Amino acid sequence: MEARTIFRPAVSGKCGPGLLEPGWRELEGDSGRGIDRRGRAGRGHGRWGRRGGKPGTQGAPRRAGEGVGACDRGFLLCIARGGGQPLASLVDEKVSQLIDLALAEDIGTGDVTSEYFVPVDRMGRAFVVAKDDGVVAGLEVAAEVFRRVGSESDVQVLLDDGARIAPGAYIMEVNGKARHLLTAERTAINFLQRLSGVATKTAEFVGAVKGTGATILDTRKTTPGWRRLEKAAVVAGGGTNHRMGLYDRAMVKDNHLVVEEGLESLQRAIASLKKDMPGVEVELEAEQLEQVKAFLGLEGVDHILLDNMENEEMTKAVALRTGERPYFEASGGVNLDTVRAIAETGVDYISVGALTHSAVALDISLEFAAADDDHA
Repeated sequence: MEARTIFRPAVSGKCGPGLLEPGWRELEGDSGRGIDRRGRAGRGHGRWGRRGGKPGTQGAPRRAGEGVGACDRGFLLCIARGGGQPLASLVDEKVSQLIDLALAEDIGTGDVTSEYFVPVDRMGRAFVVAKDDGVVAGLEVAAEVFRRVGSESDVQVLLDDGARIAPGAYIMEVNGKARHLLTAERTAINFLQRLSGVATKTAEFVGAVKGTGATILDTRKTTPGWRRLEKAAVVAGGGTNHRMGLYDRAMVKDNHLVVEEGLESLQRAIASLKKDMPGVEVELEAEQLEQVKAFLGLEGVDHILLDNMENEEMTKAVALRTGERPYFEASGGVNLDTVRAIAETGVDYISVGALTHSAVALDISLEFAAADDDHA
């Protein structure tokens, strides 16, 4: 996984090797070079890069490997091992419409506070800052919100989707008319908080099954209109997308089986689908071991969903497989307390609705820099 740059508060305001938590590593610094709060290397001068001073204090020159950061202000430049793939090219026509809808909902007939209390020519500089530990996602969408409100706004995204962040992490810098920044603030942060919450929840589940060989999947239990964004956030958190909708995989569940006429009819339906749409996979839901045995005798079955089965039963079901396929997916009763034991049954996939329907928004805010602060 590609390393990603993030800003991590230093421990007790100190700099130096060995001060980062597991999973983080320091970026080596050059003697006399500073790192401002946006992570930009200085040239041996300025608030964060003045020469002289004691090692480990503000303005002190640093030896290679000694760590970098604004020590007195408590920031280290770190490399985070991100969980999943970056969210790429998310702002398509549908997402663009969602952004417009969200802005229209918030702005309505106009931002009366900014119009009456912020001078029209006042310029602003602000930073999107993390208040929680987590995994960031939705950066492209949040940046587009700022640009949509103020086309002249300069938006600098400081991280990649999938980067692990901690309280104090600087995520984005925005420069432009203060009115535009303030008007866009809530909508941009709403997208970022929600999607980062999904990525963070996903990363927790992925971490819980590490080393078992099981893959964490999302579901269709997404916020209406947000599916593409939330599923991209799952990937940023290290998870894998299940089907996007009803069109890209056939999932024959209990309600479908009720109206079926038996295994022969089921086999004919599978064969017909495979003939007409050979690229579409077929998944059958089983609630009992006897169903698994019956489904293993059918041709064209790519996945078997083990729904709400006890772990002992799932272990037996997996043992019945004689080849690579069908893959086994576990579903039902999955939470952070149970997911490890489920993974250890040998299933290939575990689908978790909570990734999207129960994710808690990550605490993220927009902070304006002081007018005289050159290195905010």
